[in-house]
Amino acid sequence: MKLRNFLWPLLLVISLAIGVIIGGYFPFFNKPLGDSFQDKGRDKLNKLIDLIEKEYVDNVDTDSIIDLTVNNILAQLDPHSVYIAKNEMDEVQESMKGSFVGIGVNYYNYKDTLTVIKPVFGGPSYKAGLKNGDRILFADDFKLFGNDIKNDSLVSILKGDSGSKVTLKVFRKKENKIFSVVVTRGEIPLKSVDVGLMLKDKTGFIKINRFSETTYAEFKTALDELIKNGAKEIILDLRENGGGYMDQAVQIVDEFLSDGDIIVKTINKQGKERITKATNKGSFENGKLTILINENSASASEIIAGAIQDNDRGTIVGRRSYGKGLVQREMYLGDGSAVRLTTARYYTPSGRSIQKPYNDGIDEYSNELYTRFESGELYERDSIHLADSLQFKTKAGKIVYGGGGIVPDVFIPLKNKSGEDAIQLLMRTSLVSNFVFVQIDEDRNVFESLSTQDLIKKLNTDPKYFNNLKKHLTSEGLLFNLDKHKKSIMFYLTAEYINQLKSDQDYYEWILKEDPMLKVLKK
Repeated sequence: MKLRNFLWPLLLVISLAIGVIIGGYFPFFNKPLGDSFQDKGRDKLNKLIDLIEKEYVDNVDTDSIIDLTVNNILAQLDPHSVYIAKNEMDEVQESMKGSFVGIGVNYYNYKDTLTVIKPVFGGPSYKAGLKNGDRILFADDFKLFGNDIKNDSLVSILKGDSGSKVTLKVFRKKENKIFSVVVTRGEIPLKSVDVGLMLKDKTGFIKINRFSETTYAEFKTALDELIKNGAKEIILDLRENGGGYMDQAVQIVDEFLSDGDIIVKTINKQGKERITKATNKGSFENGKLTILINENSASASEIIAGAIQDNDRGTIVGRRSYGKGLVQREMYLGDGSAVRLTTARYYTPSGRSIQKPYNDGIDEYSNELYTRFESGELYERDSIHLADSLQFKTKAGKIVYGGGGIVPDVFIPLKNKSGEDAIQLLMRTSLVSNFVFVQIDEDRNVFESLSTQDLIKKLNTDPKYFNNLKKHLTSEGLLFNLDKHKKSIMFYLTAEYINQLKSDQDYYEWILKEDPMLKVLKK
């Protein structure tokens, strides 16, 4: 098997999970659209739907036909104008709101039973005493085990109104007991800031995974704490961040730029330009600043990177970003569904549009990351080809480029040493995380009694953990030479054990030790 043929499907799966279509700027509002359109084309469509409902020989779900029609119409516009069906709206809104109402557990179906990987810290289940490894057998009278239980059913029974109560029947394997506990549903935060921590005496690190309604508040809390702890340098990690609310990115940039510096420009269909500038409220306008990006950093992430780069405020490190420079506005259609319609383009302070071309169709657009992979761009900076006609200058006169993402000041390639990049991607899949859960579950009392350092020592001195993983991956059909990558595999395997047993901070303190971008910055 060729390395690239193996790696690309993993890259594609991760890229699809990023959700780069998110990136609205204006506040969403409720605006039914149907009454204002009376032209002949729409009359024809309405008449066709009526005829199908009344005359077609078989019963047809016309709602699904309408959904298909809407999707086909939007596909003719641009890759980021999308339709959100009413059955998808709750999930989309929860993600962007930054919270949902529920019992607060991370879980998966282990041997056909809803099993708690980890209760959300401070959430309803955590407060009620649920622990890692608990099996939830019943929620009130609703059975949560068996082959016939669908994930949609699980989600609907665990969620509910804030303040409502649910009685859970739980089996705790490590104590071999069954008990009942009442959990009061409440707001569960969906963190957009994974962690804020000190890497060394003067350097703070903040990781943002998306831009929701709560992102700036989460970021400001982390930034203030790092400044309080003596941070004179901030590393802001926007890798794998597909964007979200533009106003959250603007507020974050404002913490770094001086009063009057341009953050972003937008231009709508009528040619109206809106320029957003920094205020005098920034709390980190002078310290050293580094922004980490990669090929999956998009939209709001690119607004931050572009503003910092064009104002010569900090250093952009990583690989060329995704290239999304379109602004969406969400508009409701009156039946619980909505369209997220592109209403403007945004430009960096120097005037760059970083939107990559989409004239060759959505399929070509969606495969652009694969093109970068095949061209070698993810491994060598010299493989990045942008037209000289798209040159712009920063405040200090440095040449930068538009036309397709933010090109970093310091290029860091994907690992390409004997397949290390493929190993890194493999070790972050559910194939490995589910394996780790089972290993922990077999001896949970011992694992949970270990300190972080003792856990690391145990995993890396006993060969059975590596050998067990080899057997597991082989049984799943992965037949390449794992021994050749033992050191790397054990590093990421240890990371997953820490992730499931310890805090987010413990996890990041471990995983960042071997981060290739941070290693370059330390030199």
